[in-house]
Amino acid sequence: MPVNPDFGLTVADYAQHRADFPVELFERLAEHGFGLPGQRLLDLGTGTGALARVFAQAGCQVTGLDPSAEMLDGAHQLASASGQRINWVRSRAERTGLRSSSFDLISAGQCWHWFDAGLAAREVARILKPAGRLLIAQFDWLPIAGNLVAAVEELILRYSPSWHLGGATGLYPERFVQLGEAGFVDIESFSFDLQVPYSHEAWRGRIRASAGVGGSLPAAEVARFDAEHQELLQRGFSQDPLAVPHRVFAILARPPAL
Repeated sequence: MPVNPDFGLTVADYAQHRADFPVELFERLAEHGFGLPGQRLLDLGTGTGALARVFAQAGCQVTGLDPSAEMLDGAHQLASASGQRINWVRSRAERTGLRSSSFDLISAGQCWHWFDAGLAAREVARILKPAGRLLIAQFDWLPIAGNLVAAVEELILRYSPSWHLGGATGLYPERFVQLGEAGFVDIESFSFDLQVPYSHEAWRGRIRASAGVGGSLPAAEVARFDAEHQELLQRGFSQDPLAVPHRVFAILARPPAL
């Protein structure tokens, strides 16, 4: 089972600087019938509620679930500021404590890799309605030789040698295997790429909010990292705003047939 960082340590940067999923994702999901008005949706690993708020704005009846009280407090504040009513639950994806067959949709954005995939898949199958659907979505920066992301990942590894999320392609074929082994059906996927603009300040905040920095390092080490990161930007990537390559990956599936 993965050892999770404590994102509650970096909730302010997380809420302010992590880029939300792009509107194009929600447009494509709507074409698949996912995220429509009136649907009852559970957002696993909701964090500060980035996905939950979008689905609530679309008219879904949303519950956001996360194990971190600090993250849920941040999520509640952001939702309240925009006038959205979302039910917040402090619990884990592997054992939610929620009623069986109670949700039309379940989403998991930027978090499935922190779960015990087998246990989480079984719990999702339990609490989804028979005709319900699961969404697993990722929105990842792309390290390419010589680019900003690759340089920053090298810096993260100097401070957090055990950090294991670098070098990603933004594609997750293992999700198909995990869901297939759990008996999920009608599994389909799509992905697309885009450039995300970040000011230097916002990009530094985004990296401070990552698992290998603010989620795991002591505050003094985060400050040292941030100062070195600032020097790296000034020395080799002075354009502002930055254009950071990202990839969206989404997989949709239905629970096992009874």
